[in-house]
Amino acid sequence: MHHDDDRLLREAAELAIEWRRSLPKRHVGATADLGELREALIRPLPADGEPDEQIVRRLARDAEAGTVAMGGPRYFGFVIGGAHPAALAADWLTSAWDQNAGLIAGGPAAAVVEEAVGGWLAQLLGLPTSASFALVTGCQMAHFTALAAARHRVLQQAGWDVEERGMFGAPPVTVLVGQERHVTVDRALRYLGFGRSSVVAVEADDQGAMNMAALAAAVEGCTGPVIVCTQAGNVNTGACDDLRAAADIAHDADAWLHVDGAFGLWAAASPRFRHLVDGLERADSWATDGHKWLNVPYDSGIAFVAHPASHRAAMAVTAAYLVQRHNGDRDEVDWTPEFSRRARAFPLYAVLQALGNKGVEALVDRCCDHAARFAQRLAQARDVEVLNDVVLNQVLVRFGNDDAITRAVVEGVQREGTCWLSGTTWRGSAAMRISVVNWSTTTEDVDRSVEAILRVAGNVLADLP
Repeated sequence: MHHDDDRLLREAAELAIEWRRSLPKRHVGATADLGELREALIRPLPADGEPDEQIVRRLARDAEAGTVAMGGPRYFGFVIGGAHPAALAADWLTSAWDQNAGLIAGGPAAAVVEEAVGGWLAQLLGLPTSASFALVTGCQMAHFTALAAARHRVLQQAGWDVEERGMFGAPPVTVLVGQERHVTVDRALRYLGFGRSSVVAVEADDQGAMNMAALAAAVEGCTGPVIVCTQAGNVNTGACDDLRAAADIAHDADAWLHVDGAFGLWAAASPRFRHLVDGLERADSWATDGHKWLNVPYDSGIAFVAHPASHRAAMAVTAAYLVQRHNGDRDEVDWTPEFSRRARAFPLYAVLQALGNKGVEALVDRCCDHAARFAQRLAQARDVEVLNDVVLNQVLVRFGNDDAITRAVVEGVQREGTCWLSGTTWRGSAAMRISVVNWSTTTEDVDRSVEAILRVAGNVLADLP
């Protein structure tokens, strides 16, 4: 490596450190619009290459106004975590090492660290130690991986080899989902060849949790193979399905039970909140994210499957030119939908060691306490209504009992820049959605954000005719 390369990387690191240092005090949203960013960033491709340092400096200068402080303590949008320092540092090493974590031969350390992470996560979340796992890009692909295993097993039980014969002519599979499910479940099913007519929505209660009596009736009305998709942590309210009851219902009918736990599965790491996911260990598969509550950099999704043979049958690939292990060692490519892939276990390894069991527990508890504080303080204000039971880390807020007013407050808060949160529609009404999952958020950040929200709301209401 040349001295010029050293200088380039050190400068990039300094620019990144400067950005990180600014997070607690910067305007949380982007400060440039798309037109300004296009003018700055879209240019003719040069005929000859430009100096590396010049490119990096210019990129940092021109892109910064279009970046959002997602890693900062007052970003509460889209259930997005930050990057814990240990995870970020390990992620930088991951890029420098540049291992292809598809085969043991491509990087033995990456493979072994992945094994360690899989075991730690299963223990932390209270999942069967015999479960297989896959580290993927996010919950979208975690659903895909887990539901591919589900498709294999339920069709195998019906006498159909889907890997050999495909979906054409296969026995029809019914997939039961909650009315308030996350859209990534539907897209994973679409990827796997399940049409909309295969998917049956089961009614939910006023918090978005699946009605178990309705699930039992739906399962009883099915003929042929069945997959049940439940949810730990509704994306709007944080509500969790009754997983123990769902397991009883699904398994009595030989159905596969899948749990979408993108962020809510982490409740299992906290004795205070574990009751919300009681019975989760009885499911057949689980999907969650590391880049949400565990606060590792993007991208980091995790799938677990209680039936390793079905998991491997759905994912494994072989070729004469690959150097694969057949003695029980774990080549990552046999468990994931990707072939070449980033060694994304290293940041997980670092953050889990940095936090430990007690640190993850404290992180979950602290975020939930922050959400409760948001709800309590906002609900005390005039013309402000909290719409959900705040059981986890999600808060839904409505202003002036009016859609237009609520949307104006959300947009005003985003422009104001003290904090950033997103809007949503809940049961046909506009709402502000506050998601607290960042490791660095403090009580002071919550109070500053509440004050900004109420200040903007006051201005919006004052401007009404």
